Amino acid sequence: MNAPLRKLAFENNKLEKRLLRLTGQAIAQFNMIEAGDKVMVCMSGGKDSFGLLDVLLLLRQRAPIDFDIVAVNLDQKQPGFPEQILPQYLLSKGVPFHIETRDTYSIVKRVIAEGKTMCSLCSRLRRGVLYRVAGELGATKIALGHHRDDILGTFFLNLFYGGTLKAMPPKLMSDDGKHIVIRPLAYVEEADLARYAEINAFPIIPCNLCGSQVNLKRQEIKRMLIEWEKRFPGRVENMFNALARVTPSHLMDAGLFDFAALRASGRPDVTGDIAFDEAPCGEEETAAANVVRFA
Repeated sequence: MNAPLRKLAFENNKLEKRLLRLTGQAIAQFNMIEAGDKVMVCMSGGKDSFGLLDVLLLLRQRAPIDFDIVAVNLDQKQPGFPEQILPQYLLSKGVPFHIETRDTYSIVKRVIAEGKTMCSLCSRLRRGVLYRVAGELGATKIALGHHRDDILGTFFLNLFYGGTLKAMPPKLMSDDGKHIVIRPLAYVEEADLARYAEINAFPIIPCNLCGSQVNLKRQEIKRMLIEWEKRFPGRVENMFNALARVTPSHLMDAGLFDFAALRASGRPDVTGDIAFDEAPCGEEETAAANVVRFA
């Protein structure tokens, strides 16, 4: 093997190790998968769900606990959908799977006017079907392929257009209280998943609903984050880390912090605010020191 090929193999191996490490870190930190779990991996046919399944299969080989994996795809009856691709791939990997067929495509196209965002309705319909299937299959966890960039993008969507400080949690209970949904790729960058999909030649299936809507607000946020990272390296990681460093007493939600009951105690508080000092956010060295590198 010549030098360029050796270097490429080294970089590919390093990428796989990074994905395994970050996914394992998220699973452990948020207790996503426990002994005896049956994890339903939702497969859309996109790079993220292919990457999620592959990484979970590799981690299962090395995990100190036993858990089962079943792959599930919702065939939404999109015109031209290559329905044979996922079954063929999953059979080749020896992964148990279930294909659920529901014509949600026609419903979305009928209800949503041309040019309008379809994500909300499509997501609600898909979620309901997948929750039902999880119950029928006896799945104890539902694994989704959302990654770091999805989580941060959702935070800004809610901030800019919803007026709320809310992102995608790495682990949540479904609204009906019956299911636990996990996002094992929470610490993984989208660029790494794209490269991993390319290396493994996953048979990516394009989406003719949300994937065809180029003017989505989420795409605007994505472009904004890419531009910020180019101009200010480390900013995206710093913002993502901030999601795990929340100080309710320094926000304005009285439901999270009891401002009304706050009284001067007369005792020093090492975690208290230095009210008249300037915040360190303008100092580049201080900001850089707060960045936790996941690479």
